[in-house]
Amino acid sequence: MTIRVAQIGTGNCGSLTLRQLIEDPRFELTGVWVSSADKLGKDAAELAHLDGTTGVRAVGDLSTIITDAPDCVVYCAMGDIRPKEALADVRAFLEAGINVVGSSPGFLAYPWGVIGDRAIGRVESVARQGNASVFVTGVDPGFVTDLLPLALAGTCARVSQIRTMEIADYATYDGATVMFDVMGFGNEIGDLPFLYQPGVLSAAWGVAIRQLAAGLGVEIDEITDSVEQEPAPEDFDVAVGTIKKGTVAAVRFQIQGLVGSEPVIVVEHITRLRNDLRPDWAQPAQEGGSYRVEITGEPSYVMDICPTSRNGDHNYAAILAAAGRIVNAIPDVVAAEAGVRTTLDLPLVAGAGTYRR
Repeated sequence: MTIRVAQIGTGNCGSLTLRQLIEDPRFELTGVWVSSADKLGKDAAELAHLDGTTGVRAVGDLSTIITDAPDCVVYCAMGDIRPKEALADVRAFLEAGINVVGSSPGFLAYPWGVIGDRAIGRVESVARQGNASVFVTGVDPGFVTDLLPLALAGTCARVSQIRTMEIADYATYDGATVMFDVMGFGNEIGDLPFLYQPGVLSAAWGVAIRQLAAGLGVEIDEITDSVEQEPAPEDFDVAVGTIKKGTVAAVRFQIQGLVGSEPVIVVEHITRLRNDLRPDWAQPAQEGGSYRVEITGEPSYVMDICPTSRNGDHNYAAILAAAGRIVNAIPDVVAAEAGVRTTLDLPLVAGAGTYRR
């Protein structure tokens, strides 16, 4: 029996989840919502960069999606700069009895200790009312910061630290909002975007810290964060524009979950726009970018994750991995108990139904 699914948002991640929803026989596409006027009325296949037509055309009104009563929506609308609006959207779907799987709002991946109990309670209440569930995931935060390190930790006799890392060249990342408004590339050194304001990194990646802590059975006493910026040595071009000499061209930030004074869980990001910048920072395991999980314990591990694709570079492959994790979780989320679901309580999403000759 196919699962009726609607797509919310068709940006970098949403266009890829939409493609899988169209091509995967497990799902029937019921609708597509878009935020930009130039996409309204376009066929879903065009928005997913596929040949042919589906007969499903993009709308700009969420009430139309709700009226069609899909079993689930894939929510990939921007949540980084509109968290309240994204949360309100999710509540509306849950209240209508529609399950939600998606990439935002990120704090719903593991909200306990990250957002207020009142906000969590409102989500849980409407989820019970609609008998629906919500699962938010991705790569980082996502399976690199929960599924993979927890799987490795499950083989250890002792763990003293888990560190997860993203090490990537973002020069080809085609998303101006993320690059300029969120990451702050092209800003003057010391001109910190919202993401790097005090406490924001700790909140954004607190979901990863606290979910790993819950998996390990430890109580985090404090979450701290820090950021370093590196200037461009000269003007150079990237996918979203020109980075001027002296403006931000590389960033390293770190979020630490402390038990006492010990950093037990660490999330680190090293993002460059040229691979020759800050050679003293950690280097990726493959050209362009990779992810890394390091466990210090007995035994200790270093695991490098190197996403690739025949259809794009490392940045495309990473977004594709996030999209696959989202779509493949749909059957389990639809079958799950009502409420906020996480990697800790969902069954293993093993890719059933994804085999193609």
